[in-house]
Amino acid sequence: MKPNLFYCYDAYCGWCYGFSPVIKKLADSFPDLNFEVLSGGMILPEKPVPIAATAGYIEKAYPTVEEYTGIKFGEDYLWHIRHPDLSDWFPHSEKPAIALCIFKEFYPDKQVAFAADLQYALHFEGRDLTDDEAYRHLLEKYSIQPETFYTKLASEEYKEQAYYEFQLCKQLQVTGYPCLLLQNSETRFTLLARGYTDYETVAQRLEAALQEQK
Repeated sequence: MKPNLFYCYDAYCGWCYGFSPVIKKLADSFPDLNFEVLSGGMILPEKPVPIAATAGYIEKAYPTVEEYTGIKFGEDYLWHIRHPDLSDWFPHSEKPAIALCIFKEFYPDKQVAFAADLQYALHFEGRDLTDDEAYRHLLEKYSIQPETFYTKLASEEYKEQAYYEFQLCKQLQVTGYPCLLLQNSETRFTLLARGYTDYETVAQRLEAALQEQK
């Protein structure tokens, strides 16, 4: 059995976007681990809330994310942050979480790459992840039949799976993203990262935790 590594993230989390290169490198460097990406449900308003509610905060925060992580936010994304009064965005974590659940069924071994693609689609390309069409280019990339994907995207089954992941992150006591946990046993986990952490630091912690398991 491969040890499980849980990556708790949210498609709308800017720091998770900055962490994308780190988690992708980890997945490449540790092929003997089973990487499981869980959506945290960071933005789940009962009524739609426009991007204007958080744009001011994001505008101040994104340069810090760029500085610490080396990632770049795209102009098409930043347009919505700089012109919130003109934007038609109402951020919501549900749909990208459902999309990830569907994708994991098709390609369980590529979920880290797909989560990173979702974040790039939002934070660089400026695609609205609450819009069904935001996922079409990824269906082509991963050779998934659009009809199959969109039927699943609208189904209760995958919505329930997404909300199960939100609950799982709560049970794992995840309070911020990104969060990385190595499963030691049925009930024991080692926290490897809470918040953005550079590759060298995470890799060292992971190596040490795996040694302890032996």
